[in-house]
Amino acid sequence: MAKLGSIEPLKPLDELKWNPVCVADIGNVLSGHDIYARERIDGQIPYVTSGSTNNGIGYFVGNDNKSKDFGVISVNRNGAVGEAFYHPYTALFGNDCRKLRLDLDEKHKYAPFFIAAMISKQKTAFSYSRKLGTARLKLLKVMLPVNDQGKPDSNYMEQYIKNKMIQKYKKYLEYLGDELSNQVQRFLKKYLIWG
Repeated sequence: MAKLGSIEPLKPLDELKWNPVCVADIGNVLSGHDIYARERIDGQIPYVTSGSTNNGIGYFVGNDNKSKDFGVISVNRNGAVGEAFYHPYTALFGNDCRKLRLDLDEKHKYAPFFIAAMISKQKTAFSYSRKLGTARLKLLKVMLPVNDQGKPDSNYMEQYIKNKMIQKYKKYLEYLGDELSNQVQRFLKKYLIWG
């Protein structure tokens, strides 16, 4: 958990100042590019469509196109309209979702998870007959915690997600017990988050 740091005390969510923030003010909205069934090649690259599960990943493909990206939030414009997922890994994105590239410092690697969850909270405003295309997504207002200057509080969102992840990892490791826990920690250190 070294990369996550340690749990830091934070104000509870209900004690924060929240403001509606327009999506266009926190990032750039980009279109995806469809890969039709007859064009798909089996492979290892996630292809994000408009699903509500599996982070919106519909297929794993060997294709390549201009939609290839990482570190973006996908927002479904069709299908499970309004569902949002953060993708810190490289993926391809279909045209049934939009990509949101946030204007965040590189140090904020976990705040996008928070923002994606807050975007998903808006999904009840959309449906199959009221899609969430590029223009609507840019105008969409999302409630976010803000700092004293009225700007989205990226530091708070970053630490909030880190705290939640550390808490979950600790619970998982406690559940697994010592020997299995050590094996999992070695795996995580080698492949994922441990420093």
